[in-house]
Amino acid sequence: MPKLISCGSRDSTFSDLKTACKIRQDEYVAMLIDSEDPVSDPEKTWDHLKARDGWERPENSSDEDVLFMMTCMETWITTDRKALKEVYGHDLQESALPSPFNIECEQRHDIQHALMHATRNSSKPYSKGKESFELVGKLNPGVLDQHLVAFRRMKRILDEKLSN
Repeated sequence: MPKLISCGSRDSTFSDLKTACKIRQDEYVAMLIDSEDPVSDPEKTWDHLKARDGWERPENSSDEDVLFMMTCMETWITTDRKALKEVYGHDLQESALPSPFNIECEQRHDIQHALMHATRNSSKPYSKGKESFELVGKLNPGVLDQHLVAFRRMKRILDEKLSN
């Protein structure tokens, strides 16, 4: 089974991936990270990270070692309306959320703002942190698979890597 390790900031996560690529050469190690911006080719992850962040692909790493949430974790959360309704109930203003169709082309700030706006009437409106990670754990993979290219890519890669 895969092991998910929270690495903190974006730069810290990248640093941990570089270290893991050096010491775990016989194991599959991947970085699940927000793309932060729309991605022109989801299969060319290091091209995106080089252009956006100036990050160089570590030795012993490939594009399949980067698993994007395009453009951000909130894209996933916003896509699964049923999970949002279970958490926020009648306080969720669903009409404030962007359509799940082509949502990965939206800017992350727009998605994050929409999610905060849609939950503003709740006693615990959406914010990043422990609650956001718990919400991700409640998401339906089938819904994400239906709408999100990056999720389908991640699923395909993990199925391939973990079946060996």
